[in-house]
Amino acid sequence: MKKIVIGLLAISNIIFVSCSSDDDVTTPVDPAVVAPATYAFSRDGISTVDYNGQTTRIEMGDELISALTDNTKTEAQLDGMFAHIEGENNFSDADLNASNKSIRSKTAASSDYFSANTTDANAIKADFDTWIANQVTEVFPNWNIIATAGNAGNLQEAGGGATRYINGKGLEYNQAVNKGLIGALMVDQILNNYVSTSVLDAGTNRADNDAGIVAEGKSYTNMEHKWDEAFGYLYGTDNAENPILNEDSFLNKYVSRVENDADFTGIASEIYEAFKLGRAAIVAKNYTVRDAQANIIREKISEIIAIRAVYYLQQAKNFLDSDKAAAFHDLSEGFGFIYSLQFTRKPGTNEPYFTKSEVDGFIAELMIGNGFWDVTPATLDEISNTISAEFNFTTAQAGS
Repeated sequence: MKKIVIGLLAISNIIFVSCSSDDDVTTPVDPAVVAPATYAFSRDGISTVDYNGQTTRIEMGDELISALTDNTKTEAQLDGMFAHIEGENNFSDADLNASNKSIRSKTAASSDYFSANTTDANAIKADFDTWIANQVTEVFPNWNIIATAGNAGNLQEAGGGATRYINGKGLEYNQAVNKGLIGALMVDQILNNYVSTSVLDAGTNRADNDAGIVAEGKSYTNMEHKWDEAFGYLYGTDNAENPILNEDSFLNKYVSRVENDADFTGIASEIYEAFKLGRAAIVAKNYTVRDAQANIIREKISEIIAIRAVYYLQQAKNFLDSDKAAAFHDLSEGFGFIYSLQFTRKPGTNEPYFTKSEVDGFIAELMIGNGFWDVTPATLDEISNTISAEFNFTTAQAGS
């Protein structure tokens, strides 16, 4: 897909004045919040924007997704990439190997959804562990065997297209991991952790932000940094001041995909503008505006997940009879986005658009019997319509 440049849109219900520095902001009783032209904030001439940990995890994820289609990899090697330990030689990038970050530690690990729900958190982590293990034990040994219902192997798309490597039910485990991480890592950490009041206002964060007290040895306040970490899970491999999107394999890529659909053009700018204005509101110490932007981010990023879930189910219908490999590829991507629905967030609530139980129900419908080999257009329409009904779009809009 062609890369896009995010347009810079004004938000009409907020009064803006010019500002490019944290120090330039005064704090009247009812301050107007300033949105800078780009996501650029500084204090004493030094940038206060920092999300390097998010960039690291995205880069680790990109290497893991690539490795999942290398049938020479062992389960231990793939597990090491998912649950990296500082200093272990898991990646091709020495900086990633030296990092104390890991993907697994932040999977299903948000403050709002999982700090008091370790049962679901552990079950979700176990899903990823299982998909990775099954890629090695089920799919890799049958890499050169043509897949049939109930038997793992490969299928080539019609007309000499791409070869897909699937389990006995038609699922590409690499797609389940890839698209599942969009929800369990990126979406969960953004919507349910870093833009949440439980994290932004933790401890003395609000008092420190009000007083301009920065983190030890840093140029930013803790609250500013938490917001930036949310931003980083979307733009961590992109250019924060001029996002072009489609720069990694995760949320950044699929914001681009949805933006390029004429039915949803402008959603990328809505998300970027909300991130900017929310960060500016933190600088201005206006937490009402900050939290309003958090709700916009929750709504729009949740829509991205739902739109792509419906899109892939509807696209698969076009190939069920004529091209199993193409259909199963779409269904595998749809599987991952459906899985990610449990990490979405209804604005103004502490609830996802679909619970884990509801998501598990969708997955069970798709995988019953021989899974994708047996799935019907009626089932795909039923799931699609159920998802669409929770959002402000139709199945027809998302599916085209």
